[in-house]
Amino acid sequence: MESDSVNYAARYSEMYDAELMELARSYDSLTETAQAAIREEFARRGLEPPLLEPETVVAQRNLVTVHRYRDLSEAIVARSLLESAGIDAFLRDENFVRLEWQNSNLVGGIRLQVDAADEKNALELLTQPMQDSIPYREDEEFSQPHCPACGSADITFEGAARGAALASLFLVSLPLPAGHRTWRCEVCGARWDEMKA
Repeated sequence: MESDSVNYAARYSEMYDAELMELARSYDSLTETAQAAIREEFARRGLEPPLLEPETVVAQRNLVTVHRYRDLSEAIVARSLLESAGIDAFLRDENFVRLEWQNSNLVGGIRLQVDAADEKNALELLTQPMQDSIPYREDEEFSQPHCPACGSADITFEGAARGAALASLFLVSLPLPAGHRTWRCEVCGARWDEMKA
């Protein structure tokens, strides 16, 4: 054992400072005798040992898909809802759909994923019923619109019909008014103007 110590000391004394520093970076893989010899050589030369960064272990996450979305905006809202509740959420294929939105259905939509341990809480949050009204100012509140045909709150604002206005601008250089602001019910398929709702 003493001969090992002498051998290490002799070998380390012949090394350049840069070589010794490189060897010191693998300090944990050296034997105790080699560690003692390298410490002595650093002390003899008056060198500061290199700072060793702890090895980072990348933990694999067990992610599960809790919902799929065709539209990126809906997926972002759902992710924000989960993150505001303290649940880490990820959108799988978000960038692909952002670049090639027409291929969203090709990849099965944007997948909202959470850790398997958070799956139950995430599903509970995502399936909560929508509130009929939300207070936002003193004595004022927002009332959730509903379908006039079936009463469902699962509706989508389609906006003003701009197709005819843009076509007339292109064909005769005279724009038509944008049209009515319309809504569509996702349950029964009914469409209606905002004024009538």
